Amino acid sequence: MPSQTELLVDLGLEDSIVGITKFCVHPRHLLKTKTVVGGTKNINKEKIAALKPDIILCNKEENSQEIVDFCKTITATHVSDIFTIEDSLNLIKTYGEIFSCRVEATQMISKINFKLADFKNFIKDQPLVKVAYFIWRKPWMVAGNTTYIDHLLSLNKFDNIYKDKSRYPEIELKKIRLEGDPDYVLLSSEPYPFKDEHAFEIGRFTHHATTVYVDGEFFSWHGSRLLKAFDYFKQLRNRI
Repeated sequence: MPSQTELLVDLGLEDSIVGITKFCVHPRHLLKTKTVVGGTKNINKEKIAALKPDIILCNKEENSQEIVDFCKTITATHVSDIFTIEDSLNLIKTYGEIFSCRVEATQMISKINFKLADFKNFIKDQPLVKVAYFIWRKPWMVAGNTTYIDHLLSLNKFDNIYKDKSRYPEIELKKIRLEGDPDYVLLSSEPYPFKDEHAFEIGRFTHHATTVYVDGEFFSWHGSRLLKAFDYFKQLRNRI
């Protein structure tokens, strides 16, 4: 999981990392200094076994049960399950305990809580606006409820018109007005590379929505990414 790799590095554990996914792009140099063991959905089992790790870190949303079960045959395996900022902070605390870096983890949690409190003060007087957060095309998919993305949308006072749909539903563009008619269409930078032509395609079916390209890493990466996320969210709000 890319955000977990980033978290490990920010906790001072880079030298302990032996394998990463091809999506672990922060910090960038890891792709050259660590063994890439595949993606989050498809892994190279032989490479993982050959690394002889002491522990494997998985994520429930990104890794299938089959992958988790395989990892457990290799070594101790920890599976994170993140829905909220609180879950993310608990994971940082857990890593601090597992990897004997409690001081670093505690300091990180304190910094995130400070930035979170500051952001809540910033956002409290901002108006609630309706949004649709797109993550994929062919089929069109959006962020629904019980997702970390939806949790952060709510924090930003973005009223997700698909919050009553489960997880990452496929939707029909022609029904977008009936399902909430958003004020803003948010096109995430990941996992799909949306372009202007896609914004135009969606815009044909909305009444008045403004399209905004957003950095998906700040809405879907947990862990130490939160140290930078709230400044980004302020900038995003000021843009709209």
